[in-house]
Amino acid sequence: MNRKSYCARPRCRSGGHAGTKERRKAGATVDVAVPRGTCTTMCPAHEVRQRQLQNRLHRFEMLPGTERDRLPRADVSRTVKEYSRPAAGKDSTRPSDLRPPDTLLKTVCYLVDDIAGSTKLQPWTEVYSFVFDRLRSVRQDMIIQRVSGPACVAVLERNVRFLLFASYRLCGQPLRLFDPCINDAHLQECLSWLLECYREGQHQHQEEFQALSLLYSLGSAHTAQHVMELPKRVRLSPPVRLALAIRRAHTERNPVRLLRLAHRLDFLQACALHRHLLPCRRDLLLLYSHGHSSRNCRFPVQKLADLLSLETSLTTQLCRAHGIHVNGEWVIFSKASFSESPLEELQCVHMHRLVEEKQRDRTVSDIIHGAA
Repeated sequence: MNRKSYCARPRCRSGGHAGTKERRKAGATVDVAVPRGTCTTMCPAHEVRQRQLQNRLHRFEMLPGTERDRLPRADVSRTVKEYSRPAAGKDSTRPSDLRPPDTLLKTVCYLVDDIAGSTKLQPWTEVYSFVFDRLRSVRQDMIIQRVSGPACVAVLERNVRFLLFASYRLCGQPLRLFDPCINDAHLQECLSWLLECYREGQHQHQEEFQALSLLYSLGSAHTAQHVMELPKRVRLSPPVRLALAIRRAHTERNPVRLLRLAHRLDFLQACALHRHLLPCRRDLLLLYSHGHSSRNCRFPVQKLADLLSLETSLTTQLCRAHGIHVNGEWVIFSKASFSESPLEELQCVHMHRLVEEKQRDRTVSDIIHGAA
């Protein structure tokens, strides 16, 4: 899989794919012997003591009733090992600091069920920040111990689902609260790592994640080539066939077919595709501005709204943002007046109906665990 980020924005502030760098650095430290973790709690005891003394506990980790103390106490059952950058002279391979695979999976399930899936913890931008950091620490422990097989796959699948869901749920948030480029870099790294794991054998959810990779990296020739090299049973599975059909519509610049096919996606698949929807709608308006450019041509607003999978009011706003005249219930296309750049006020987050209606009553925990 292509290791480059497909984010349209500049390289993220973290300096690119931090996960790739972590894996390389960790690999360099374990050439002689691979350490095996012995820590059976979500956070090593010495880190709990250290962070408690340094007043570095997150509020989600504090013992209830001590939050206002000068030095809040740690709730050991809720404290999770935080991510720390590899540093010179620091031994990150001590078995007592590393969590074995079963503890890592237990930690991930706690983060999903009790933090990300909680209806009481708000705001979700803070929830995301906490879970993002602690999942990064989980992956760091896996890298150092060279964890592989089903345990590694189970952890990475939940990482990918969480990051995909976050890319949709936090779309449009201020950059200081959510950086989509950083999220994208880690998502690409997790997907790449997961697809490498799938090469080692059959896994229950392989078809799901091959399809998610295609939808998220829409337009990537390398990703499409990777899928064509998959076993026939995976390549011809319904999720992958649908993703390939959407990719074909994207390649052929057929936004009408792409948006029609998008209605067949499930919620998480729609989350993977959602960052491509605004450019797709722009392409549709551009094509119609050329194909229906005539003073005497009138196109129904409602029909256009159906094609765009938007409410009528948003369709009108989007048209006007692109310089397309709307007169009552009719759209008047003109290739001369079409503007490529929409208004800044009209962002992707305002056009999420196609995605949000698919979530229905599914909880965040269900989504990240992959429950039907």
